[in-house]
Formats: sequence, C-alpha cells, structure tokens
Amino acid sequence: MSLDVPENMEEVAMKIAQAKVRGHELTKEEVITTAVRDILQGYLDEALEGHYDDVKMLDDGTLEVTDVMGGKVGKVQPIGDNWVSDFEQNADELDERFADEAQKIVGHR
Repeated sequence: MSLDVPENMEEVAMKIAQAKVRGHELTKEEVITTAVRDILQGYLDEALEGHYDDVKMLDDGTLEVTDVMGGKVGKVQPIGDNWVSDFEQNADELDERFADEAQKIVGHR
C-alpha cells in the first residue's frame, strides 16, 4: 500500500518518524491499531468494489463490520492478545487473514 497504511514494522517506524518531523507524536500502538482497521477496510472496499461497509474497532479490540444500513455483518478478533502483537508477530500473515476474512464477510450476503 503506502505509508498512509503501514503493512509492516519498517513502515510503522517510518510513519512514526514522518509524523515526528511534522511535529506530531504517534505511538507504535496507535499506528498499528489504525493500520489494522484500515487494512481490513481496504480489503472490504476492494471486495465490494466501493466503500459500502465500515470497520470499527470496539473497546475490546474486536473489529466490527457494519453494512451501509448499519447492520452488523461481521467481526474479526485478534488471534493473540491484541492486534499490535498479531501485527508485530507476522504482518504478512495478518494481511492474508484479512483478505480471507473480507471475502467471508462479503460472501455471506
């Protein structure tokens, strides 16, 4: 993708550094949590050929997917303790998982 949505730890570090140069402080956790949500959103947008579903991070860390009418159509939970640890452990595997999860969510309608 791009630095807008980091896909690995190197890109996370680059986004943090880029923000710091611009006078903003970002934590690794903030960057990864936002990236995780945005990666799943990107796969859903691609599968639906447009932005029809929304991904929201719930307080417990679950990613909840709602359709254009606000109905809950899916949810995805971290495999490990949280999304940060899943991303740090294997960002490529997480990316593949989100591609599969998006297809499952879209395919169940």
